Amino acid sequence: VTGSLPISLQSCQCLAWKPGPVGVWPCPSESQHVVAGYSDGTVRVFSVSRTEMELKMHPHAAALTAITYSTDGEMILSGGKDGTVAISSPRTGMTIHVLADHKGSPITVLQCTRKQYHDFGVEGGELWLATSSDRRVSVWASDWLQDKCELLDWLSFPAPAGPEGLDSLPPSLAAFCPWEHGVLVYVGFGLQKEALFYSLRKKQVLRKISLPAFATSLSLSPAGPFMAIGFGDRLLRLQPCPAGAPQDYAGHDDTVHFCSFAPSGRRLLSASHSAVLVWELTGA
Repeated sequence: VTGSLPISLQSCQCLAWKPGPVGVWPCPSESQHVVAGYSDGTVRVFSVSRTEMELKMHPHAAALTAITYSTDGEMILSGGKDGTVAISSPRTGMTIHVLADHKGSPITVLQCTRKQYHDFGVEGGELWLATSSDRRVSVWASDWLQDKCELLDWLSFPAPAGPEGLDSLPPSLAAFCPWEHGVLVYVGFGLQKEALFYSLRKKQVLRKISLPAFATSLSLSPAGPFMAIGFGDRLLRLQPCPAGAPQDYAGHDDTVHFCSFAPSGRRLLSASHSAVLVWELTGA
């Protein structure tokens, strides 16, 4: 640890690194920034090298639950406990869009990916998705310079009513598939314990992968056809895609509530209540 960021009386609910220039990794330390979402509805941008807050915005009336940068780092997308999604500029400090399509259900995931203008017949240089805890996923095409934000697809996944034996429902999680363009992967409470691969072009589920339990965390490798899935029984699974024998790993003390591949795809970070593990993926 080389420094600490300023302490706030509000609790930090989510954070994200600002992406570096395309083709440059790692990002130069002097330009590294993180954005954090807080329980008071504020979004704060911190400089890592100077260990100080550079910008504070207040785009939400409720606590934040998800946050990310656009792929070029020019916009900040934030989601709240009330289901609203805000798009703000860290350059001007202005919020340019507030979307209420998921209103009433906390945002669980926000993710951006690059796209070509002609990929889906709509204008936009970037594709992004928002997932809420009520098993809904919205997919958007945006052109930040032209102030355009267009809904591309809207997914609602069914689930049985009145589940028994579950203190809280598993989270709804979705991610763009790095190795299969135009496809997203979804896991969440539903009729079956499974991961769904949905095609944005065909507007249908292409395939399903059965899971031993409902997933509590999800990450897709940027380097190859693998996904990491965490479960409530302290299990972390590395799943080859589209098929193959999964590898299960123990070592956590509680629910694996977070997992994330490194940009190289060679390491995997996973976290539970009081343990953070780093895995070396020598065969991936």
